[in-house]
Amino acid sequence: MGEVEIGKVTDFFAKPVAAGIELSGTLKVGDRVHIKGSTTDMEITVESMQVERASITEGKPGDLVGIKVPDRVRPGDTVYKVTE
Repeated sequence: MGEVEIGKVTDFFAKPVAAGIELSGTLKVGDRVHIKGSTTDMEITVESMQVERASITEGKPGDLVGIKVPDRVRPGDTVYKVTE
């Protein structure tokens, strides 16, 4: 199992608990991601994703997407896609 860097957290929203991520790689609903930073370390499955409040199923490099997260993340945290 490996990990590929696919973006950085740019924003954190408390309600709903979500992360804004600037993608440098592709991300799809159903992908497993690992968000890591100095005080952040979580692995989640992407259940939904939005761009400017519109639901999408796939984000591409350059997109600024929002995904739900179970806990606080911080701007600058790195987002990795977990690969089999």
